[in-house]
Amino acid sequence: MTRPAGHIILNDFEKLYIQLKEKEGRVYTDEQVASLPDVAEIHPHYKEWQARKESFQKLVTYLKKRNHLKDFLEIGCGNGWLSRQLASLPGSRVIGTDINFTEIQQGATVFKDIPNLHFIYGHPLQGMFEETKFDVIVFAASLQYFSPLRETIKNSLQLLRPHGEIHIIDTHFYPLSGLSAAKKRSLLYFEAVGFPEMASWYFHHTLEDIDTFHYSVLYDPDSLFTRFMKNKNPFHWIRIQH
Repeated sequence: MTRPAGHIILNDFEKLYIQLKEKEGRVYTDEQVASLPDVAEIHPHYKEWQARKESFQKLVTYLKKRNHLKDFLEIGCGNGWLSRQLASLPGSRVIGTDINFTEIQQGATVFKDIPNLHFIYGHPLQGMFEETKFDVIVFAASLQYFSPLRETIKNSLQLLRPHGEIHIIDTHFYPLSGLSAAKKRSLLYFEAVGFPEMASWYFHHTLEDIDTFHYSVLYDPDSLFTRFMKNKNPFHWIRIQH
């Protein structure tokens, strides 16, 4: 298990991010992290975790059918709960990366006994893996913190083997017509909870942002099929192939 270095100076984004998560009740104990995505029904974010559980189950079911995909990289893995789930796939080798030292250190501690799972503190798109290639890269509830999106995807594709795949889950993709309103809602929210600075770190993406890549929408929350579902998952599931 690769552990983060012992002495780290927290970056400005992480300081704000952790403070916001504490305010929102999204900082979890080691015991809770070990149980994610399962949380108690009385948990304030129970419905959100139900959606994220559904997303990861669909992804894992998909990957099990493509068992030639073995090497996984999760970018923005946070406390590593999803990386742990990916590591349960037979023959898998998983690396989780994040610039959030607090959470990734927690993941390295909680999941220290999983031999095919490693955590690395740092930015994987800035030369961290010059000699390493992956079969699958996953962005789960993290892509909204990356910009510009086209450059992020382009750099991620360079880390893939031929026929590799990027999977994006648990991130909103907005229609162009609703982009301005979505940005305003986010700003109002961050102001309401006392962290207006976070608006400059939170990015709103559209499908048009990735139209130059070979992508497929594997789940569309706005499709006619899902539009009238009572408890539909609100997030797109997007696959981008090399």
